[in-house]
Amino acid sequence: MTKTKQLVEVITEGIQEKKGHDIVIVDMQGIDGAICNYFVICSGNSPTQVEAIMDSVEEQAREKAGEKPIRVVGEQQAQWIAMDYVDVMVHIFLPETREFYNIEKLWEDAGVTVVPNLD
Repeated sequence: MTKTKQLVEVITEGIQEKKGHDIVIVDMQGIDGAICNYFVICSGNSPTQVEAIMDSVEEQAREKAGEKPIRVVGEQQAQWIAMDYVDVMVHIFLPETREFYNIEKLWEDAGVTVVPNLD
């Protein structure tokens, strides 16, 4: 398994640990103009949960994959937090914000994996 694919799995575990839901992994390898190899997109039910998911992803990625994000934006409002791990971008949304921006539909030619909710 590649280091990037392992990071995607660790990020997914971090999301699930804080009950993040509707996880989608968008594989953008081979797509011209893609800014990274993977998007990992999920939802949290409140700004507090969105922040907790961010903290969990950061902790899991550091402990299990030795990775830290080069940039994190959106923490103040916690409606959409984006975490940049260079090859992997993590997007944590409130459901209504996710629906509005609908970013998983921007890359229609990408491979999409839907991760089943744990509950």
